[in-house]
This record gives sequence, structure tokens and C-alpha cells, in this order.
Amino acid sequence: MTVWLHIVALGLLASLGGALWRVWRGPSQADRMMAAQLVGTGGVGVMVVLAALQDWGLLVVAFALALLAGLAAVGFVQAQTPDGAGDPEETAPSRPWKDALAATQAEKKP
Repeated sequence: MTVWLHIVALGLLASLGGALWRVWRGPSQADRMMAAQLVGTGGVGVMVVLAALQDWGLLVVAFALALLAGLAAVGFVQAQTPDGAGDPEETAPSRPWKDALAATQAEKKP
């Protein structure tokens, strides 16, 4: 059983290596964030396998890493949206007050 768990851990570490490569060389911010999510998920997987091999106290570390990975995804989505509402496909929000201010300033110019 331990040989199988070691093979699984090595496979997870290989996927982490690929994800770190994508974080470093990603063509866009979204690709990098998805790779960072894979790093978080793979890290949780490695911690769970190590907990089964060594000490079950590592599950606390795995749960904390899973929570941080989820919060990082939420923070990224809110930072990438125009108004911070969390919908990445949303276009820029309409701001009638800004349009009215621009029109007023245009009228004041001679």
C-alpha cells in the first residue's frame, strides 16, 4: 500500500511541476491563476497522501491550504472584474454620473 501512495505522491508532484511552469510562463493572468489553483489542489493532494503515509496531523495543513486556495480564487475574480462584483464576463459598468460630468466639462470649454 505504501508503494502505491508513494507513486501517487510522485504523480501529484509532477503535476505541481507542470502547474508551476504555467504560473511562470502563462500567457495571461487567468492562465496563471488557474495554474495557481492547480498548485493549491495538488498541494492539498500531496498533504493528504503524506498524512496517510506519516502523520494524520498533516490533514490540518491540507485543509488550511484548501481554504487559502479557494479564497485566492475569489480574490482574483473580484480583482479582475471592472466593479469588483465577481463576474469576469461582465462589461464595464455604466456610470451615468461620469458621463454627465464629462458632458458638463465639454460644455465649459470655449
